[in-house]
Amino acid sequence: MDKLRVIQWTTGKVGKHALRAILDDPRLELAGCYAWSDAKKGHDAGSLCGRPDTGITATNDIEALIALGADTVLYNPFEADLDQVIRLLESGLDVVSTNLFLNLGRIRGEVKDRLEAACARGGSSLYITGINPGWINSVIASMTAICRDVRAVELTESADCSVYESVETWGFLGMGEPGGMTPELMDRAQSWLILFKDAVERIAAALDLALDDITFFCEYATAARDVDLGWMRMDKGTNAALRGGWQGKLKGQTVVTITVVWYLTRELAQGWSIDDDQYHLVVDGEPSIDNRIRLIPAAHWKNHDWDIMTALPAVSAVPQIKAARPGVLGLLDVGLPVAPVGAWRRARG
Repeated sequence: MDKLRVIQWTTGKVGKHALRAILDDPRLELAGCYAWSDAKKGHDAGSLCGRPDTGITATNDIEALIALGADTVLYNPFEADLDQVIRLLESGLDVVSTNLFLNLGRIRGEVKDRLEAACARGGSSLYITGINPGWINSVIASMTAICRDVRAVELTESADCSVYESVETWGFLGMGEPGGMTPELMDRAQSWLILFKDAVERIAAALDLALDDITFFCEYATAARDVDLGWMRMDKGTNAALRGGWQGKLKGQTVVTITVVWYLTRELAQGWSIDDDQYHLVVDGEPSIDNRIRLIPAAHWKNHDWDIMTALPAVSAVPQIKAARPGVLGLLDVGLPVAPVGAWRRARG
C-alpha cells in the first residue's frame, strides 16, 4: 500500500509529538512542515522535533505546501485560522486537527457551514480528535455495542494537572484564588470546559440521541495545606481542584455525562475521593459496564510527554480519514483508529 503523504502544521507542544509520530508511522510519509513563527522557518523538520534531519524544510508559505500534492494535514496550532483551514480543505487536503476551534466559537453555525462547503469543493474531510475530547469518546460509544439496552453513558476523567505547567491556564480557572465558587468563576470555568459540551454532543450523535438540553455543573475544592509546585503556589484554603462537566438530557433524563476532575494536589480540605485511573467509563444498560483505564507513563517521560496522547489519536486516524466521506466527520465516520503495530514489529524483525 502506498504511504499517505502528510503535512505537519506547527511544531509546538502537541505538534512536536505529532511530527515524531508521522516519522515513526510506516503508513505515513512526511511531505511538508508549516512553521507558525519566522524563527522556525527554514529549519529542518527533524531538528524541530528532536529527530535527525529529514530533508524537509519548514515554511510558512501555504501555497507552496498545498502544491506538494499531499493527502492530509495534521493541524495542531494553538488557535485555529478559519481561512487557512478552508483553503486547505478546498484544495483537496484532508485536515485532522487536535485544535477544537474554540477561538472561532467551535464548529457550529456559520463556521461549520463554511467548513462543510470547503469540504464539498475539495472532496476532503475534516476530523477533530485528541484524547478527550476525541479517542475516549469513541471508546465509550463503541462499548455500547454489546448492550441490548442502554439508559445512559457516563465518562469521568481524573487528571493530575500538577504536571501541566501553565500558570495562565490554572489562574484563569481560579486555582490559587480564595476558596469557593463565585458567579464570575463559574462563567470562566464554563467558557474553558465548553469543549466537553461538544464531546457530549458527539457521543449523543453517535448513539442517535437527539438531546433536549445540555447543562453545565462545576465545583471547587481547596488546598488542605500550602502547596508549592515550583511553578505555581496555592496557599491553604485556596482553590486547588475542580470537578465539572456537562449532562446531556432527553425527556428530563440525563443520558450522556462527561465529568472532568482536574487537581493540582490530592491534599484537599473537602476530602474528595480521586481515582488513580484517569478514565472511568460507565454504561447503564443491559448489561451495564464499569470500565476503568489507567495510563502508565514510560519511565523516561517528562511532564509534557503526556501531550503524546493528544497527538497520537490524530496521527493514527489519518488512514481512516483518507477513506472516509467528504465533510465534517463525527465519531461513526471514523471508528476506532489503531497504531501500525504489525508494521512496527515487522520493521524490528
